[in-house]
Amino acid sequence: MSHTPLRLSLLMISIVSITLLSGCNSQDDAPVPLVSKRPNILFILADDLGYSDIGAFGGEIKTPNLDALASEGRLLTDYHTAPTCSPTRSQLLSGTDHHLAGLGAMAELLAPQQVGHPGYEGYLNQKSLSLPELLKDNGYDTYMAGKWHLGLTEALSPKARGFEKSFVLLQGGDLHFGTAPTGYNRGTYREDGVLVNVPNSFYSSDFYTDKLISYIGQSKTLDKPFFAYAAYTAPHWPLQAPTEYIDRYKGKYDAGYDAIRQARIERQKKTGVIPADFQPSTILPESNIRPKWQSLTLEQRQIESRKMEVYAAMVENLDHNIGRLIQHLKDIGEYDNTLIFFASDNGAEGFVRGAPKGFDNSLSNIGHDNSYTYIGPRWAEVSAAPFHLWKDTTGEGGVVAPALVKLPKQFRSEGNLTQFTSVIDVLPTLLDISQTPNPGTQYHGREVNPTTGFSLLPLLENKTKTPVRGENFVFADELHGNSYVRKGPWKLELQVGGAVSSMTWELYDLSTDRGENHNVADQHPDIVADLKREYDNYSTRVGLIPYYLTPPSPDKFALGNPE
Repeated sequence: MSHTPLRLSLLMISIVSITLLSGCNSQDDAPVPLVSKRPNILFILADDLGYSDIGAFGGEIKTPNLDALASEGRLLTDYHTAPTCSPTRSQLLSGTDHHLAGLGAMAELLAPQQVGHPGYEGYLNQKSLSLPELLKDNGYDTYMAGKWHLGLTEALSPKARGFEKSFVLLQGGDLHFGTAPTGYNRGTYREDGVLVNVPNSFYSSDFYTDKLISYIGQSKTLDKPFFAYAAYTAPHWPLQAPTEYIDRYKGKYDAGYDAIRQARIERQKKTGVIPADFQPSTILPESNIRPKWQSLTLEQRQIESRKMEVYAAMVENLDHNIGRLIQHLKDIGEYDNTLIFFASDNGAEGFVRGAPKGFDNSLSNIGHDNSYTYIGPRWAEVSAAPFHLWKDTTGEGGVVAPALVKLPKQFRSEGNLTQFTSVIDVLPTLLDISQTPNPGTQYHGREVNPTTGFSLLPLLENKTKTPVRGENFVFADELHGNSYVRKGPWKLELQVGGAVSSMTWELYDLSTDRGENHNVADQHPDIVADLKREYDNYSTRVGLIPYYLTPPSPDKFALGNPE
């Protein structure tokens, strides 16, 4: 489908409008400027970044570039994702539910009964729209660097789905440095569809930024806007960062989990990220995999502090590289004409994991290229503050992520956008601002899943304050058996996998209990029944196939494995 006639029509209309307006101007009127080209789009995705990690959302980690973007743009304080990364990425690019887009479950974790069914292909399927394809067809240059996680073959690569230039990690994770212990099985990388190796000098965030800057620089033309997708792998485990960044946080986390979490929550209340009367989630009970700080030995505390120092270093380095992208836009004169959207792909990572053989996780080596560690559940509670649970759950800490947007020519904050928003709203928003037609159910001669998200542009431009979904909207999701459904202020959720399994539906009134402290399912059986019906309707609509044929035992999940 060619959109050239549409673009020419829009241009002619603009020229005629300018001519008419110029003829009406009096001598005292300001001159009418020439038509500027459509805005560029830079979408930045962090990997497993928790809600409170960056400064603008209450964190103590140094993120001056993101904080500056927030001061010019707008925080989305109720922005929802899928519970894990590849389902979220499928929703980002397709604008619809991940069960329809091919990631009903992660490819690595498909249940036997799901294999071979529509919506469970394990990659971005051909019934899915692809945002870069749509933008490229409408005159945009399209670039990507970072994590793909939506298909392993050349036919499923970013090049095949609309990116003109790309350098990507195909799987869900890899080491962040270019060197690896002998015998370690590295991830797979493609540049413009061709398999490549990373150099020994590779550090993920630095390298992806170099690539994206080179793409924008070498192909930049004055008459074409661009869409650039920076899909970073930081701060996804394993925790690895340049030494100079790690050293900046030495001793910063010696106060322990509770003190750091409380300080973040206080800053969130002070800056208006959450209301002053917000009741944060109660931390989970102590267990053998979730000891409290006071239960740790001195050596264990030192290791835990060091892990969070490395995590913070990864986030600060990520922010530094985002700053490099922003400076590049300024250097080429495109910053003012660029929409910048930043978000995390899901909530904080809270699993307890083992390490592959050949790595040295001694205290002095944590964070270096031959170490392999993770933050674990207690630091994840800090990262997710003030919310409940983490990645691969349907608690607010798993499905609510930090997000911010700066519109073109926006230079001061318009205040927080507190309405419910979702990653599936990104595609329609970007189509809206780029004047790209939404193809509906037919695209390039094939039937496609229509978008189910909503454009946020009228809200971001302050043209309306009406919620895009209405007051009593219904929204639901499921991944790996963990499920939830929203209707008005009510949220019904189920955790059936992992060490936090409840194995029963829980009901929360998010208007008064967004921290999910008070399960009121027993007090409102009628609301539970209504929301279960809504969830069943959702399951039918998206072709959901249950992840478990029989409910699992909670103790089966002491260790987690989602990417």
